Formats: sequence, structure tokens, C-alpha cells
Amino acid sequence: MQKEYRLRRRNDFRRVFRFGTSAANRQFVVYLSPRHAGTGLPPGPRIGISVSKKVGNAVVRNRVKRLVKEVTRHWVPDLKKGIDVVIIARNPAATMDFYQVESSLRHVFKRAKLFQKYRRQ
Repeated sequence: MQKEYRLRRRNDFRRVFRFGTSAANRQFVVYLSPRHAGTGLPPGPRIGISVSKKVGNAVVRNRVKRLVKEVTRHWVPDLKKGIDVVIIARNPAATMDFYQVESSLRHVFKRAKLFQKYRRQ
């Protein structure tokens, strides 16, 4: 995922948790919050990923993060602009392969209404 689409600072995560809305399924929880205009940031979405130690050891957590980053990297042009998103992986995500992660994230993103309307290429 490109640098301008990452959510990195603790205060940004806290703002999304505090003022945002959420959607969830068994594998992932997604928090989203609109970003205020005039912050000097690019207009695209910013995505942060959180994987708890409850999910597994460092190898498992990093694998889950890599899978989530790769899936969301392809969706950045189709996501709504000017929002911050935090994706939290739950325990069942540790045993999923790429296609299962993609399907589960698509489901929870649609529940959260994160995708823009259909665009013609």
C-alpha cells in the first residue's frame, strides 16, 4: 500500500475509534470516520490495520497484515474519498488464505458502505 494511503499515527487511530462508525463480521471489524477538509492530506482514503496478540505470534500477525494490505491496495481507487478506515483482524483471520480474506473484507466493506458507486472504465 502506498504511503499516502496509510493511517499511522496513534491520534488518528484514536479519532477513528472515538468518532467513527463500525461494521463487522466474524473475521474483521472495520471502523470508518470522515476526515475534515483542510487537513492538508491527500483526498484519498487512509487505511490502518490492527492485529492483536490474541490472533497469534508475530509471524501470524504479520502474515494477516500483509494479506489485508494486498487486498485493500487494489481497492483504493474504488473506495470513498476523504475517509479514514481502521481494519481490526479477529482470531479466525489467522487461518484464512488470500481469497477468503478478500471475500470477507469485501463483505464487511459493503456492510460499511465504503465502496463508491459503480464507475465505468
